[in-house]
Amino acid sequence: MKAAVNTIYGPPDVISVREVEQPEPAADELLVAVHATTVNRTDCGFRKAEPFFVRVFSGLRRPKQPILGSEFAGRVAAVGTSVTDFAVGDDVFGVHADRFGAHAQFMCVKEDGPVAALPAGLSYDEAAAICDGIVLADNYLHAVRLRPEQRILIYGASGSIGTAAVQLAKHHYGAHVTAVCNTPNLELVRSLGADEVIDYTRDDFTTTGDTYDIILDAVGKHRYRRCKASLVSGGIYMATDLGRLSENPLLALWTSRIGDKKVLFPLPKYTQQQVLFAKQLVEAGEYRAVIDRRYALDDIVEATRYVETEQKAGNVVVTIAHGDA
Repeated sequence: MKAAVNTIYGPPDVISVREVEQPEPAADELLVAVHATTVNRTDCGFRKAEPFFVRVFSGLRRPKQPILGSEFAGRVAAVGTSVTDFAVGDDVFGVHADRFGAHAQFMCVKEDGPVAALPAGLSYDEAAAICDGIVLADNYLHAVRLRPEQRILIYGASGSIGTAAVQLAKHHYGAHVTAVCNTPNLELVRSLGADEVIDYTRDDFTTTGDTYDIILDAVGKHRYRRCKASLVSGGIYMATDLGRLSENPLLALWTSRIGDKKVLFPLPKYTQQQVLFAKQLVEAGEYRAVIDRRYALDDIVEATRYVETEQKAGNVVVTIAHGDA
């Protein structure tokens, strides 16, 4: 099978598309013919091994998993002997963030893992661009028990996590949403349901005097000390990365004991229930996939370079051709 492989850490050029051995499903696994996947921030971090501690999970000297890619959509090509809930020919989607492997024509996924039937009416491209953003965004919104009367500011609202957070906060939780992004994406985030939008190239939300119950930095560009004055008493700050010198997990511990404003740093879990939740949101009309660009698997190096510009709106999808397609 064809796959995008990186056997050393480094820039996008360490990725090469080559023929590798096709995996065989274990008794409790599905073999999925992947038709679409994404390149996201997690893929880039593991490819570069940045921050350095990533190597504890990915391999100290070289990658243990040379095929990245966590989000996928495709068709079940084979099933293990004990699989009962899926059959050959089923269209499925999901996210494989702990094992990767989606940047390939075929991958194996456990039957009870983060995989579900494709949402009704969705293409493979759209389905591949759903799960990671929803899982990560809801990880934060659920942790703060977001309520309809609350005001939330989402910084980096036009990225993968940001577009998911805007839609979930508004349509699922019913909160008042202020979205912060750059000029080209203002209309996009409005269309997703944001009540107010701020262009960060023109205005700094931390200087306006407005306050919020929750601030979610979905791109890891701010710091708690800059945002603290923009929180109400009892307000909560969250960021989707560790922060400078890994300060965010440490601040979460510190502020849990001292002060009336808190930092939360909840760790995500990828389960089948969460994929089913994503499917439910889509089919209820509460969520739509945002796709910036599409690339073929052979162009995955170019796709990765674009993701690393940090200018993508929503998701970057990689389509994967098969001989019978």
